[in-house]
Amino acid sequence: MVFPSRRIIRAGILLAAGVVAANIAMAQSDEPLSPLPSSLQLDPNKVTLGGKLFRDTRFAKDNSISCISCHSFKYGGADMRPLSIGSGGVTHVINTPSILNSGFNFRQQWSGGADSLEELFDKIVKNPRVFNSNWKEVIDKLSKDDALVRLFNESYSEGITAETISDALAAYSRSLITPSRFDKYLRGETNAISEDEKRGYERFKAYGCVGCHQGVNIGGNMFQKFGAMGDYFAARAAAGSPVRESDKGRYNVTHREEDMFLFKVPSLRNVEKTAPYFHDGSVETLEGAVEIMFRFQLGRIAPPEDKVLIVKFLKSLTGENIKE
Repeated sequence: MVFPSRRIIRAGILLAAGVVAANIAMAQSDEPLSPLPSSLQLDPNKVTLGGKLFRDTRFAKDNSISCISCHSFKYGGADMRPLSIGSGGVTHVINTPSILNSGFNFRQQWSGGADSLEELFDKIVKNPRVFNSNWKEVIDKLSKDDALVRLFNESYSEGITAETISDALAAYSRSLITPSRFDKYLRGETNAISEDEKRGYERFKAYGCVGCHQGVNIGGNMFQKFGAMGDYFAARAAAGSPVRESDKGRYNVTHREEDMFLFKVPSLRNVEKTAPYFHDGSVETLEGAVEIMFRFQLGRIAPPEDKVLIVKFLKSLTGENIKE
């Protein structure tokens, strides 16, 4: 199976970066965070096709779920359950991350196991805990849909293939950008966020949160050890939840000891809506997640009022155009 080469993927990233750079030029130049681009150069026909596929249950071996079953826009492109339920009622082993703005992530999945969105869709089709299928079965099902076949033929000379399916899904996913009030603020609209939200942003920077949650996606562009300043997993085990295979993070991809407990830093966009939090879905509230970050990632103590302000700032990152 042939998926887009690293050169093609890199070209796409550079194109997106160029659009982002143009927007940054209009933004406040001294900020560590960048606004989302106002638009991306995507093929509208492929985006429309990808949107149909995103809602198609025929990807699942038992036709029971689609992508949107676990990436609900109501919940910020994520899943309200700690662990999603896949084809056949099988429970996943890791919390579902948001699909919104995922085109800006430097890699996909908590472990960075997929280098691109195209590769991600290849993996989830075959994953026994997600769709539990294979490309032959999926293509056979979709090829019986004459209307869908026509849409593929209009966009792809090769018609329905694993590569064109993944490409259309990736195009749709890249279209899911959710500009927020905070993006307006970064572009110079100083009244787009409240005074408390501004104070929360200043504390977000002052405490060092922005050291990992930065850039256009306010995260999603680096790996970091979960428990950098405290043993999160020991504390969780003491509370009755021992270390699991899924807790090993990037190690499960590279099998290098230095990658143990390393995870892709998640984007904080729409974080108000994406509970429960972290790869294990262990924290139900945004306030609780901020508390965990102070304790285990920053190793710092902050007064309650500062944490309240940071939560208010994080809520300003909720997109204004999220809809099913």
